[in-house]
Amino acid sequence: MSFQVFGIPVSRGVAIGRAVLVASSRLDVAHYFIQSGEADSEIARLGRGRDAVARELQSIKDDLPGDAPQELAALLDVHQMLLHDEALIEAAHHWILERHYNAEWALSAQLEVLARQFDEMDDDYLRERKADLEQVVERILAAMVAQQGKVPAGTAAVVQRDFGGEDPLLLVAADIAPADMMQFKRSVFQGFITDIGGKTSHTAIVARSMDIPAVVGTREASRLIRQDDWVIIDGDAGTVIVNPSPIVLEEYRFRQRQAELERARLARLRHTPAITLDGQRIELHANIELPADAASAVDAGATGVGLFRTEFLFMNRDGDLPGEEEQFEAYRAAVEAMRGMPVTIRTVDVGADKPLERLTIAELRHEHVLNPAMGLRAIRWSLAEPSMFRQQLRAIYRASAFGKVRLLVPMVAHLGELRQIHEVIKRVQQQLTDAGQAFTAVELGVMIEVPAAAVMLPLMLPHVDFISIGTNDLIQYTLAIDRADESVAHLYDPWHPAVLQLIASSIRQAQGVGKSVSVCGEMAGDAAFTDLLLAMGLTSFSMHPSQIPSVKQRILRADMGRLSGLLPPILASGDPQREAELVFRQAVRLH
Repeated sequence: MSFQVFGIPVSRGVAIGRAVLVASSRLDVAHYFIQSGEADSEIARLGRGRDAVARELQSIKDDLPGDAPQELAALLDVHQMLLHDEALIEAAHHWILERHYNAEWALSAQLEVLARQFDEMDDDYLRERKADLEQVVERILAAMVAQQGKVPAGTAAVVQRDFGGEDPLLLVAADIAPADMMQFKRSVFQGFITDIGGKTSHTAIVARSMDIPAVVGTREASRLIRQDDWVIIDGDAGTVIVNPSPIVLEEYRFRQRQAELERARLARLRHTPAITLDGQRIELHANIELPADAASAVDAGATGVGLFRTEFLFMNRDGDLPGEEEQFEAYRAAVEAMRGMPVTIRTVDVGADKPLERLTIAELRHEHVLNPAMGLRAIRWSLAEPSMFRQQLRAIYRASAFGKVRLLVPMVAHLGELRQIHEVIKRVQQQLTDAGQAFTAVELGVMIEVPAAAVMLPLMLPHVDFISIGTNDLIQYTLAIDRADESVAHLYDPWHPAVLQLIASSIRQAQGVGKSVSVCGEMAGDAAFTDLLLAMGLTSFSMHPSQIPSVKQRILRADMGRLSGLLPPILASGDPQREAELVFRQAVRLH
């Protein structure tokens, strides 16, 4: 039966494929693809896990006291029966052999299939047996984890493998953690659907960086969609179509072909300098998460890296933070890959929607913090962990010997923080000098993402070399909107007059004292905002490499001088988006 699910469109385009569900489990297990030759060993692992649980259940039954209720022994018998039911174990072999799932994933997938069947039963007693089945599967998974030793953490830790010739795959999950999203880069998945999230949640950001369609905030998708359902993701409309009719399927396949032709056309602009009609050169930099992403930035025609999000080096490590040498090698790799172009490295920004497996201060965990977006995160965490902070700064400064490096600090809101940062930098420079380690001058910048920083910018500018406006958090904090919460996603508004006033003011003030300024948030990569940012005087944009071609096309068609004259009525309007559409459309007609 065909049906639709609606959510928030966060990455444009159309994806068509079979659903791969990563079900939420009380036990965190790995989900990854295996090679065909590994199937027998995975089936054997599954068998050993089942046998271990069978022995455990039999031991529990043998040890029951004589006065134990008969129902308890009967319940154990039910679990033994489920444990050896072909509908569970033998069917799980199908997922291993046919879909190349690892054993834990195969078992979880089959659990979901059977759980749905139990839910549809008319008999109340049989419906209640679903809980027994879930308990049995949890026991098998726990046994397999124990036998395997250390297993990759996370709801969806996926090892990428290429299985040519198979149907395209679309990932469906309740949510995907940022660290898990990073493991999907260059994966077999061609689209994402999640129950929760907003336009600037990290699931959305990484999906855009991968240039694949995604819909988030669907609320019910992971419950309504079944394993192997044919699904269409309409990343433009925020619609998910499940089991589409042949006519609908063909319509979306046509749209896919048209989108591929458009991407090919834009790709021809890769080596064209981004210069406006009135001769203003615009820098188009790339946002990257890992050193390997630098190659994509160069291929997309980026003129540098405007934001290297180093926190992704710290994730999926079971709390074992990367050392100085590991970080240095990562930063050096990115710097060298950019071939002399500037690389702006942001110090670690953990907390909020990017928690580590552990936070070393008071061993706080993200889920125990009532409001993590306003808690111990970003520069606050770095200053609270001075040893870790110095270690990262040493690695960044050492990488500067191999190319142009700029240092960017997130979430600065106090002059006292800036003074502490300068003190730490001086100490790090002295440590490197004493150790005979080479480094060069590194410009210092701060992110303007807290309204307090934007308001007090004149006091901060004398202490920095540049600023970078992080629109994602600036919008979140200005409007008091949790950007990952779909229940308030409709209130997250980049066009809000207060947001535009802060951005325009920050650009004007920085340029007024000769300090460079860039925008590295999602607004920079959204072509709908390109004319507006140009009108504000912005000459440096940083975005995901996949977004560079469409933004460059808008820049090549823009007259920056003419646009600047259109800005005042937009900023003065109570409805800036509507006013911008009117004045920019009128300007195009007059041009």
